[in-house]
Amino acid sequence: MIKSILCPIDVSERDEDNEVLRTAWKLAEFHGASLDIMTVVPDYGMSVVGQFFEKSHHDKMTTHARDLLHKVITATLGDVADRKIRHIVGTGSAYEQILKTAANAKTDLIVIGAHKPDFKDYLLGPNAARVVRHSNCSVYVVRP
Repeated sequence: MIKSILCPIDVSERDEDNEVLRTAWKLAEFHGASLDIMTVVPDYGMSVVGQFFEKSHHDKMTTHARDLLHKVITATLGDVADRKIRHIVGTGSAYEQILKTAANAKTDLIVIGAHKPDFKDYLLGPNAARVVRHSNCSVYVVRP
């Protein structure tokens, strides 16, 4: 039985994840499950790159990502859906944050998009492939 669904998207690629969002929403509605939509921002904190940013940069980036998350969800699914969905912004490596969030939320299903892969990632993009390989729950991959 599916009670909780996690759907990671990349808010910087607004239209690319529309079908992924619609699929996750339909599955949540069908199963009566809660739906968490997440995006991940990079962590510049401890790297050499981090010294070039203000200390408040991460907070601004997270706020901007959360605003974009709301906009993408509202544009794709509508206001009513946006109010029912939990919005999550992670920091760090995308696949690590997806797996960590899924484990913490006791997610039953991850719905993730398989974007146009490079030749080296022929079957799945690098984040989707890692999530599929290392997830402790079922993963539904939405192809373009």
